[in-house]
Amino acid sequence: MKYRSIVGTLLFTTCFNFAYADQVKREDREPEAATGYQDKKAFVADKYMVTAAHPFAAWAGKNILKKGGSALDAAVAVQAMLTLVEPQSSGIGGGNFILYWDNKAKKLHTFDGRETAPEDVNSYLFMQANKPMKWRDAVVGGRAVGVPGALKALDMAHKEFGKLPWSELFIDAIETSENGFEVSPRLEKLVGMEFHPGLKEFNNSKIYFYPGGNPIKQGYLRKNRALANVLRAVAAEGAEFFYQGELADKIAKTAQNSVINPGLLKKSDISGYKALKRPPVCGKYKAYNICGMAPPSSGGINVLQILTMLEGFELQKYNANQFEALHLYTQASKLTYADRKIYIADSDFTRLPFAALINKTYLSRRAQSISSEKDIPFARAGEPYAHTKLGPDTSFELPNTSHVSIVDSEGNAVSMTSSIEFAFGSGLMVDGFLLNNQLTDFSLSPNIGRYPALNRVEPKKRPRSAMSPTMVFDADGNLKMVIGSPGGSRIISYVAQTIIGVLDWKLDIQEAINLPKITNRNDYTALEKGTNLAALQSRFEALGHKVKVIDLNSGLHGIMIEDGKLIGGADPRREGVAVGE
Repeated sequence: MKYRSIVGTLLFTTCFNFAYADQVKREDREPEAATGYQDKKAFVADKYMVTAAHPFAAWAGKNILKKGGSALDAAVAVQAMLTLVEPQSSGIGGGNFILYWDNKAKKLHTFDGRETAPEDVNSYLFMQANKPMKWRDAVVGGRAVGVPGALKALDMAHKEFGKLPWSELFIDAIETSENGFEVSPRLEKLVGMEFHPGLKEFNNSKIYFYPGGNPIKQGYLRKNRALANVLRAVAAEGAEFFYQGELADKIAKTAQNSVINPGLLKKSDISGYKALKRPPVCGKYKAYNICGMAPPSSGGINVLQILTMLEGFELQKYNANQFEALHLYTQASKLTYADRKIYIADSDFTRLPFAALINKTYLSRRAQSISSEKDIPFARAGEPYAHTKLGPDTSFELPNTSHVSIVDSEGNAVSMTSSIEFAFGSGLMVDGFLLNNQLTDFSLSPNIGRYPALNRVEPKKRPRSAMSPTMVFDADGNLKMVIGSPGGSRIISYVAQTIIGVLDWKLDIQEAINLPKITNRNDYTALEKGTNLAALQSRFEALGHKVKVIDLNSGLHGIMIEDGKLIGGADPRREGVAVGE
């Protein structure tokens, strides 16, 4: 029995390392493109604030707040506008996670608008001849399209926390869709890079993004009357227009009839979709309470894991981004990502209580393997559950996503991260909006060796996500910070580093967002190219780190509350802004 146990462990470890290295290679194949860096300073307001990934989206949210709308009302307007002006990252064809802080009741609510797998799938959706499908086959076309959940979650939250009529929340997006918006440098560059294998092969997308046969250019007035018509109908008839009628049928048939990689999505999958309210994941970091989303998001758990394992190292005694602190940070991150690969998936399909992963005693034991003098070569997952053997997943988790932070005049707040997955999603366009390819966030292989992957594809299941919309509260229960980011599996790292910047290093939110980025997903230590962190490469290597100096394109958008003032920050690596009064 002992011999069998050793052999089983070796087999598991070998399969784990092979699968993980393969997954990392694929994920880094198409990193989110760098499109320039613009210095930004913190924006201060007294009444309300929106910070989002595009000026038009932020202004749409501000207009709603100015009319007396709630933070949730503003989130609906922002998402509608992002569908138009930031189509590569999010939209009504994708999904979202929403945190809503009810300031009067002092209660946090979370809404799960994550996509679901079609009823007709099985765990071998992305397998061919006993091997995971090739990259192109997996991410492009209809096979990876999940049921879009963004509108349903916003509708559900609005019914509970909206102040303005639903119909008023789409006015700016409808008008801008009809009249047109000038294409930004970022959108021009992302289209021009032509890294999406299907964007030019699907007729609707080709016409939209390649007018006259050429990639769309900065300054081009891009109108989208088809989207205007959809948003007008959604405004008038509610979210049910999207999920129950002709549009749902069109979405399903577009996925089914894709000329590349046709999918299994049916109209009944769409009409049967339900957004969910879930309890938030909250835990203490020093005097603060950190709250995020429960699974299928891994963000709430993983951000807390990193912070909790670092608590005993007193990061406040270091300067911001000091080498010694960053080394410790990478070690906690490696341990966190090791757990993430094994134990986190849609909790409606597992029997593992996620509270075990953020248990203080468990994380204290994990932190004992962190040394200030050397790198952990490869972190193994812990054992928070007795007698549980699971394989690591091999999902893509590509990085195109968007984050919105909002605080209204009554102190209510929204932290919303939304996504269509890969840049331009599946590449399939229906009535002016792109469909997601979120099913590639499932493990492409249903098992590794003889061990099942918890995040394998199953009918109606929601794929695991790194999206980490987060709120931070002080010792008295008052809202301190609203934060989140895009960035694929690196989202967790971006959010945790920013929280440390504010809470431990006493930076304002913009300064914390500006910090040169560092990540380690239990693979290698990535240092942000073009920053002063690149000069630390040899010091990290001296401790045993494998180091890569690369673009790390976070898209952090956050708000902190200090002495009654709202202080907003927008990531200088993107085109977003903070606005308010």
